[in-house]
Amino acid sequence: MSFYTSLNGLKNSQTELGVIAHNIANVETNGFKKGNTQFADIVAGSAQTNPRMIQGIGATVEAVTQNFGLGPIEQTGSALDLAITGDGFFTMQAADSGRTVYTRNGALEMDESGYITDGGTNRLQVFPTDADGTVTSATPVDAQIAPVNADGAEFVGVTVGADGTVSASYADGSVTAVGSVALASFITPTGLKQIGSSNWEATGISGEAKYGSPGNGQYGKLMSGALERSNVDIAEELVGLITAQRNFQANAKAIDTATQISQTVINLRT
Repeated sequence: MSFYTSLNGLKNSQTELGVIAHNIANVETNGFKKGNTQFADIVAGSAQTNPRMIQGIGATVEAVTQNFGLGPIEQTGSALDLAITGDGFFTMQAADSGRTVYTRNGALEMDESGYITDGGTNRLQVFPTDADGTVTSATPVDAQIAPVNADGAEFVGVTVGADGTVSASYADGSVTAVGSVALASFITPTGLKQIGSSNWEATGISGEAKYGSPGNGQYGKLMSGALERSNVDIAEELVGLITAQRNFQANAKAIDTATQISQTVINLRT
């Protein structure tokens, strides 16, 4: 039994090493949230077993959880680089499939049609507003900036306020509100499904998204001209890497010891 106990220990250490390696690989990924490996012990016993004689049979990986702690904020100067200084996720919707994803990576840009996107097909979702920036609907829609205003003046720039209001400036000096950034929150954010590119999808564990405006209630304010970096602490990960390596070596040594004992028993002479 000791062979399989130690073998499980080796597999667990490999899993932890994989999680740490993934964290280290994404130390420069905007909006990335590090993972933590959680373990649980395994015991075996029946109703007839003396509780003082129940034997542990190793450990198992209980969960790989995500740490949604705030990462460092880096100033960039670009108006469409957005960082959430608190809780919440940007809501993005794919133009081709209608798939909704959530992200903390606010590196956004405008496409040729005036939509604010993540550089791909995902479009930023905003609450519709009137020209003064007052929200008129609680249902998010695609953020789109008109290339010319009602008077025919051309678009010259965009700003995003701390309250999420997206405003477009035009050559005649006018400023028009495009919408208010819709932030999403979840009752259990650690239940979100990672799908890559610093994006997540809602699941039955996370619950459905609840939408709100930046700076209201549980939703953090927006900072324009800045990006949230990865929350991976490289020093902490390297210490974890050493610990996981030592655990792997210890389990391998336990297997080697069990092998030597078995060999001794086999070589017994009567």
